[in-house]
Amino acid sequence: MSPEPASAPDLAWGRVDDDGTVSVREVSAVDGTDSWRVVGQYPDGTPDEALAYFARKFSDLADKVRLLEQRQRGGGASASDLTTAAKHLRAEIDGASAVGNLANLMGRVDAILETLSAATATEAAAAKEAVNAAVVERTELVVKAEALAARDPKSVQWKQATQELNDLFESWQAHQQNGPRLPKRESQELWKRFRDARATVEKHRREFFAELDETHKGARDRKARLVERAEALLPKGEDGIPLYRALLDEWKAAGRAGKKVDDSLWAKFKAAGDALYATRAEKEAAEVAESEPKIEAKQALLSEAAAVADERDLTAARSLLASIQRRWDEIGRVSPRERDRSLDDAMRKIEQALKAREEVDWKRNNPETKARAGDMARQLADAIDKLEAELAAATAKGDSSAVKRISADLDTRRAWLKVVDG
Repeated sequence: MSPEPASAPDLAWGRVDDDGTVSVREVSAVDGTDSWRVVGQYPDGTPDEALAYFARKFSDLADKVRLLEQRQRGGGASASDLTTAAKHLRAEIDGASAVGNLANLMGRVDAILETLSAATATEAAAAKEAVNAAVVERTELVVKAEALAARDPKSVQWKQATQELNDLFESWQAHQQNGPRLPKRESQELWKRFRDARATVEKHRREFFAELDETHKGARDRKARLVERAEALLPKGEDGIPLYRALLDEWKAAGRAGKKVDDSLWAKFKAAGDALYATRAEKEAAEVAESEPKIEAKQALLSEAAAVADERDLTAARSLLASIQRRWDEIGRVSPRERDRSLDDAMRKIEQALKAREEVDWKRNNPETKARAGDMARQLADAIDKLEAELAAATAKGDSSAVKRISADLDTRRAWLKVVDG
């Protein structure tokens, strides 16, 4: 509570001696006795002015107590912060150079501290739990970073891995800024692990790309030389195509030189190949144009060769075909190859048909074959005569079963004889 205004030097909580010394009345918390404590001097003013000066100091302290009480009731500040403020204010009140009921202010502050005691313990437990959870969360970030560091650099997708590492670092910074303060030792140990893992990942990344750059450089040099060799084939025209194909095999085995460089070198290499194949295409187009009369001539010969199949005299047919074949060969090859192959296939069918007729005729007129056929015909004729006699006898006897069997055998022999006689 605020002190009552002093109407005389020796009233209320303060007094002023003749020499301007100001004292405050203090009440013992043990036995309730009063005692006076000097708080200062005010020699250049009246006693009332001296008391008013030190009373204002008391009023300032009282305002601070009221403000602390309001903060406690408001609930916005933490118990630990309020406890710290209350202890600081209590120390300020104890032995203060002020005139007023300092014991009352001290009691109000002690009441605040007593109220805050349980809340501070609860807050401390919650803070400890939050710190433990924060340690777990930061440890998880460390473990993820260490897992990245432990991966084989050759199998890592570095764009993705770099982004993952950056995300982990951002999470670490956010945790430091917004999370609870960790104990120094644990904080330092976790940061060292995270920092080392991060440094390892960065080291692996630099080594990987340095090696990749070296590989790309080697591939770039090899492919640049292949481009030069391909361009050197241009004067050879179509004859350079087999050599270009061999260079293409070397290109495929040369490795990657980086997308941008690869695309640029491939454009030059392909342009050289396109030029060589364009030369071939031009030559083939010219050959096709030159082949049109040849194709027409061969088609005419094919039409003429159709008469070979109609010629019954094989000697005349062979003579006609030989004449056609001679003129066919004189015409020579035609372009494109597919057309030449088609014409040759048509002529080959005519040749094979005549050859088949000749083979049949040879077999039929072969003396050895004829002799064998004559012997067989005689044997069949004898067998038929014998069967006819047996049939007549069986018929005379009325043996229907024998008649049926002999008639079947007789029909078979007669059919064979007809085939043998041609």
